[in-house]
Amino acid sequence: MPKLSVVVPFHNVAAYAPATLGSLARNTDPDIEFLLVDDASTDGTQDIVDHWADRLPGARVIRHGTNQGIAAARNSGIDAARGDYLTFLDGDDWYAPGHLARLLTAAQDLDCDFARTDHVQSTGTTRVVRRAPAPLRNTVLDPRAGIGAPERETMVDYPFVWAGIYHRRLFADGAQRFATELRTAEDRLWIWQLHLRARGYAALGLYGIFYRRGVTTSLTQIKDARQLDFFPAYDALLDQLRADRDADALLPKAVRTYCAMIAFHNEKADDYEPATARRLRAESAAALGRMPQDVLDRTLTAIDDRRGALLRRLRAKQPKQPAKQPTGHSAEQPAAGSAEQTTEQPDQKAA
Repeated sequence: MPKLSVVVPFHNVAAYAPATLGSLARNTDPDIEFLLVDDASTDGTQDIVDHWADRLPGARVIRHGTNQGIAAARNSGIDAARGDYLTFLDGDDWYAPGHLARLLTAAQDLDCDFARTDHVQSTGTTRVVRRAPAPLRNTVLDPRAGIGAPERETMVDYPFVWAGIYHRRLFADGAQRFATELRTAEDRLWIWQLHLRARGYAALGLYGIFYRRGVTTSLTQIKDARQLDFFPAYDALLDQLRADRDADALLPKAVRTYCAMIAFHNEKADDYEPATARRLRAESAAALGRMPQDVLDRTLTAIDDRRGALLRRLRAKQPKQPAKQPTGHSAEQPAAGSAEQTTEQPDQKAA
């Protein structure tokens, strides 16, 4: 049986898939299986995946008959995985040679529920190392402590699902799946839930993942209503946190994150399709009304003046509503530490 399952969703990435699959070939190992999930590609990606699957030891192809999105594609890989650990890679990113063996060894040595890694951001020919914002490296830490203070960049502000390795016990009995109703922001909700559910995590000083930004397959390049799925994502998170044992400690970080997201999108609303921009403004006002108002008041006092003024204007457009009651259900655009850390969102790769 494999020790590590690598889940790789593909959708219409024919220009990049050969580089991605070639990097898997430079990471083959008897302990590693590759789950190649083609989410109903129409541009020749299917043929590229099939060609490379025959050359990759331990590769299996999972094919969706209709396009279901990246959340469903990752879930299909999770359901098929046989490894003790799982990791993810997007279909237009790539690994350095030997990265997966180093990742697996580090995870086994630490024996915690999950570990996150640094990564290399690739924009054209520019390479920048992005570090996971953990206080320590190669040390087992409390996942809830990794959520951290509202005003700081913390581990829930590092929503790169593929920059990590996860023990299969996290996925037992259908747990830790991606919310398929979300076309974007599913990764941020998933990372929050990971920190709420797990018992121990670590950050690793590895940066063998290359993350390709600004490609045409990225969902951050779209200008339609799919960009607005952060509303249901963060509403689901707030519902879950209201019922959590640490609600008082965790809600301020989640509310500030949500506010930062609202400000980020409204500041670039003119770039969106007109109907999407109108809906964004209306839903922003409504979302501010759904937040716990005492926490929102403190957030607006602490946040920077520019975003604070924007959020107050939006809030004034919607009468205050009673705080949403806990539903008890569990359910991933920038997170909410400082202003400097919330204006860059990771590309949402289409699947």
